[in-house]
Amino acid sequence: MNILDKMKDFIAPEVEDETIELSEDEAKALSEYEAPKNKAVSSRVSGDTKMVLFEPRSFEESEEIAKHLKERKAAVINLHRLPPESSQRSIDFLTGVIFALNGSIQKVGANVILCAPSSIGVDGEINLDDVD
Repeated sequence: MNILDKMKDFIAPEVEDETIELSEDEAKALSEYEAPKNKAVSSRVSGDTKMVLFEPRSFEESEEIAKHLKERKAAVINLHRLPPESSQRSIDFLTGVIFALNGSIQKVGANVILCAPSSIGVDGEINLDDVD
């Protein structure tokens, strides 16, 4: 096992997924993004899925954010209180975590990002260009 495999296993350990059977109508109701290749769908999202809000004051708090992402919780991170170099370092670290989890990261405002693991779908985009 090489170092990348060890890192990926640390960040996103493999967990056996439970599968459920869907009727034809239920399968059609899923969005294209969620639609399975067959009728069995992984049930990774529980009814108590949560989103966690963070306003870190140091780079070291990025590890706590990563722990929540590993627990399949989405995170909104307000980076306003971080110095620019710590802010960029945090974004780089969280981008790596999200990559390992097959999730998504998106800028939702000035110095505000949304990180979501693969178990939480994010639809749409926010246009941050000034419209004048």
